[in-house]
Amino acid sequence: MLNQRLQQKLLQKLSPQQILLMKLLQIPSVALEQRIKQEIEENPALEMDEGGEETDDRDEDFDFEDEDDFDADAEEDYDSKEDEFGLDDYIDDDDVPDYRTSVNNTSPDDNHYEVPYANSVSFQDLLIQQLGFRKLDEKKTKIGLYIIGNLDDAGYLSRSLEAMADDLLFAVNIKTNKRELTEILKVIQDFDPPGVGARNLQECLLLQIARLQQENPERNYDLAKMIVDRFFNEFTKKHYDKIIKRAEITEDQLKEALNEILKLNPKPGNSMMDSAKENHYVMPDFIIYNNNGELELSLSSRNMPDLRVSKTYADMLETFSESKKTKTDKEALMFVKQKMDSAKWFIDAIRQRQNTLYQTMSAIMDYQREYFLTGDETTLRPMILKDIAEIVSLDISTISRVANSKYVQSPFGTFLLKSFFSESMQMDDGEEVSTREIKKILSNCIEAEGKDKPLTDEQLTTILKDKGYNIARRTVAKYREQLNIPVARLRKEL
Repeated sequence: MLNQRLQQKLLQKLSPQQILLMKLLQIPSVALEQRIKQEIEENPALEMDEGGEETDDRDEDFDFEDEDDFDADAEEDYDSKEDEFGLDDYIDDDDVPDYRTSVNNTSPDDNHYEVPYANSVSFQDLLIQQLGFRKLDEKKTKIGLYIIGNLDDAGYLSRSLEAMADDLLFAVNIKTNKRELTEILKVIQDFDPPGVGARNLQECLLLQIARLQQENPERNYDLAKMIVDRFFNEFTKKHYDKIIKRAEITEDQLKEALNEILKLNPKPGNSMMDSAKENHYVMPDFIIYNNNGELELSLSSRNMPDLRVSKTYADMLETFSESKKTKTDKEALMFVKQKMDSAKWFIDAIRQRQNTLYQTMSAIMDYQREYFLTGDETTLRPMILKDIAEIVSLDISTISRVANSKYVQSPFGTFLLKSFFSESMQMDDGEEVSTREIKKILSNCIEAEGKDKPLTDEQLTTILKDKGYNIARRTVAKYREQLNIPVARLRKEL
């Protein structure tokens, strides 16, 4: 049964301008330039300010919303739009954007743009080139290309040959078998870099040892080969005593063989991975200077162009406003106004983004002032998103967007901004310290340990408790894993 009822709801909706600002806050400086170029391509009313252009002053006020000139249909569509700007706001829009926070005292001829990426031959292309040098028939060449296409970035073939034989039959209509695939795989395993095309780490190391024997016949790699071939499990777990006993060798012989094995590359493809990954340079979003004990902050906006609303569109708006309000003129007027609205919103969003970034980073710099002055990680204060949000009077989600994928360049290196956020832990004397400080002390203890007898998690827990950091062993293990430090047994060296 149908019925009618009156219901009242309280909803919170983000305006298109707020959504645009939130998206721009997440973008780092490297990607922002591309985002601005995309907006310029999509919106003809937005353009870069090349400088040196004079604009005419216009004081005349135009009323282009005269109800008498509009027909009923067009009036309904037009009045439904939110009119945020008057005509004067469009026409007198010749001011230089003020969203930059640094002064550029160079002339336009001195400007240059940073290029954060470089080009090089990819790992896959290198293997394909080497495949072309081999005298293979058309079928084997296609199989070789298929195998190369299935190698991961580390240079390993993770798929089974049986599965690849099925794929070649159904996808490429090439009938083959495991024996033929193995034959062609051995050809690829002879390519550079050594070890490429291996199906596991053990095979990768054996391929590299075989290449060393081939290139250096005067040297003996038999012991290194035997350890990898016969005692690989003991080698990975660093059970050196078992290897010495079962291989009937001395500790010096084992040490010499291990030195040769440790020189091998466990991920041969990583040395020649795709240029987009290999040549990815970090471009800082913030730069902090130490000027005689006074910290100074600037935003890295060198690649960011000055934006303005197109003068051509401002002239078009004036022309359509003065013309008779026919349906065609009115539609053109609404189109021009919409594009100019969008351009002004984008410029304003860029301005707000820069202001928000500067305020947030300034608060972080003041909060961690001691660290940015000394570079001593033990002086880092516990800091969470809520702490900075309260200082700058912004939402925690906004601070999170600012900290995401942003880098800060300091006198002591370039760091990911979110790495400065850490939880607090209370010491025995009641003082709160950052968990990053504890990780730094833990890392220093492991670096200073004797490699023949590495410190266990229990011993590290005792050392930290002696220093006043009362934490459990499982917490020490968690911090050690976060630092990518293996357990004591795997840190042992002869």
